[in-house]
Amino acid sequence: MSDAPKDLLWGKSGVAVDARIQRFLAGEDVLLDRQLLPYDIRASRAHAEGLERVGILSADECADLCRELDQLAAAVKGGEFVLDERFEDGHSAIEAVLIDKLGDTGRKIHTGRSRNDQVLVATRLWLREQMNSLFGLNVELASIALQRAEAEMMLPLPGYTHLQRAMVSSAGMWWAGWAESLIDNAGLAQSTGVWLDANPLGSASGFGVNLPLDRDFTTERLGFQRLQISATYAQISRGKFELQALSALAQSLLDVRRIAWDLSLFLSAEFGFCSLPAQYTTGSSLMPNKRNPDLIELLRASYAVVVGARNEIESLLSLPSGYHRDLQFSKGPLLRAFSHGLDALALLAGPVRDLVWDEARMRAAIDAGMYATDRAMDLAQAGVPFREAYKRAAKIDATAVLPSPEQSLGIRQSLGAAGQPALERLHERLARLQR
Repeated sequence: MSDAPKDLLWGKSGVAVDARIQRFLAGEDVLLDRQLLPYDIRASRAHAEGLERVGILSADECADLCRELDQLAAAVKGGEFVLDERFEDGHSAIEAVLIDKLGDTGRKIHTGRSRNDQVLVATRLWLREQMNSLFGLNVELASIALQRAEAEMMLPLPGYTHLQRAMVSSAGMWWAGWAESLIDNAGLAQSTGVWLDANPLGSASGFGVNLPLDRDFTTERLGFQRLQISATYAQISRGKFELQALSALAQSLLDVRRIAWDLSLFLSAEFGFCSLPAQYTTGSSLMPNKRNPDLIELLRASYAVVVGARNEIESLLSLPSGYHRDLQFSKGPLLRAFSHGLDALALLAGPVRDLVWDEARMRAAIDAGMYATDRAMDLAQAGVPFREAYKRAAKIDATAVLPSPEQSLGIRQSLGAAGQPALERLHERLARLQR
């Protein structure tokens, strides 16, 4: 189509538009809508088919619109069409292309819809895919953690509370803890995906239109699980659904942060419990001796990006019902948070798969005091009241023969401990999510 700037969809004859104000109003939409444009095109196709069903479009007009929308989608995917400053946003770009190609037929595409339900449906379709990606990444990480838990359940690792040596633990127990958390994250992503899988198309600006739009048809056509029935709710759900999606993402990134924190400690010379291949580290610009775990540190920081986006959108939602232009500012944080957050989850897979433990350093960090709780439990099982057993176990006998770390781990028979980790239950829970 022509490179000439297009008239604003909402422009009025004789009303001049201040260029500075228009730049402010458009904001980042042209750049941000590049991610949403394929979904907006897909929803426009369904809307065109719906307009044919109620007689606004003839069969030929609908076929022409669908053909041009398919060609536009292919051009976007192939990089031949790039959303740029010629357009106010993705919505106006679609309409401008159709008018350029089809004239009056293109001018009919916006019948019965608003940019409000356009952005709602495109965002909802996009979010549904993000939830699928979030689910898959958590499943992948949980699978790696479970595999390592099985292989390393009896590999001794000091257990800490308050960053102080506490009890004998194992690398396998460490992995199993993250595995179960990641499985829960996958379940949360899945249930959140179901919760937001509702079709707002046809709600227009939040009040409905005087056309018998077949909204059940577009719901089925776009693969939504249900229709978002109330036109009013469709509008007031903007921001609400995004917040829930970000909350699911934040749960996953919270685990990324804590795993990265553990690895930051374990990789330090003071702990020295593990190492990573060189590709996961960088060098110092000044100190030739340094290899820095920059990837791990930036993974640790990534939670801040997601929770920051969530707080930003939450702050916008101090609004009455109906649409307000403030909500335009929800798009940027949402897109950035998912782009960064999903990248972080994907990048974590390499380090957790390739991490190498230093068994000698881990064993050397296990001292006599870390067996005290085991001794107290042995005394309690022999009939000594626990508070008395606690006092006796606190007095370390330097001449006592200590068990091995493996013996300590093996006698922990409470469900979920190293002696009875019940990893098969976690495998089954993960498998159920994937059915």
